[in-house]
Order: sequence, then structure tokens, then C-alpha cells
Amino acid sequence: MEYSKKEMELITTLAKCEDIEDASAYYDKITEYGKKILNESYLASLSKLLEAFSHVDRILILRILMEKDRCVCELEAILGKSQSNISYHLKILENLNLIKGWKKGKFTHYSIVQKSLEHFKDLFNNWINDEIFN
Repeated sequence: MEYSKKEMELITTLAKCEDIEDASAYYDKITEYGKKILNESYLASLSKLLEAFSHVDRILILRILMEKDRCVCELEAILGKSQSNISYHLKILENLNLIKGWKKGKFTHYSIVQKSLEHFKDLFNNWINDEIFN
């Protein structure tokens, strides 16, 4: 196989590792592995879901909604945040289908979409346990 200059530099670096006997073969093996994991379809979904969990207010909102459905004003009171702040985070969670909102009189109430939360837990657990790659 013919390698580019950059690939040869990487192979040369790999050859300096103690436990690699054939750096070219090892390079071929790990680049195939890289192609495999970069093309896993679940990664984009997992990444978007993890983004939702990247802000403490969204984690708190999910925690609160796991106990019971709530209206926005309840979330405001519990979290001590403004309506616009709460609505911003609710929109992100709703766009990912982690929660759903519905009108009840003048107020919008929110609840967990259990199926979506279970899907996230499965994706995350599979990724952590490396089951997706086997």
C-alpha cells in the first residue's frame, strides 16, 4: 500500500511505541477502526442529546419533570429563573423530543417523553459499555 507523507509520519511515530511490532499494519488497522466509529449513525443523535444535558438548568428541568408534570410558572418558582430563561431551555428539550408541552387553560404544561428518555439512556449505556462496536 502506498502512503501519503502525513501517513508515513504517523507510521514512523507509531513505530516508536513499545508494543507495536508492525507499524504499517497497525496503522491500517486503527484507520479502519476510525472509519468504522466515525460512520456510526448513533453518534449524531447521542451528541445532540448530550448537548441538551450540557446545561445545568436543562438537567434540573428534566429532574423536576421526572417527578410530575409542571407548568412554566412552577418551573420559574422552583428554579428562581425568569420565564424567558425557562422557555429557552424548554424549547431545546422539546426540540429533542425529551419533553412535550400542551396548553391547559392559559398555561403551558410540560412532561417527560419517557420513550425518548429511555432511548437516550440506551444510547448512552451502549456507548459507555462499548456494545455498539461489537
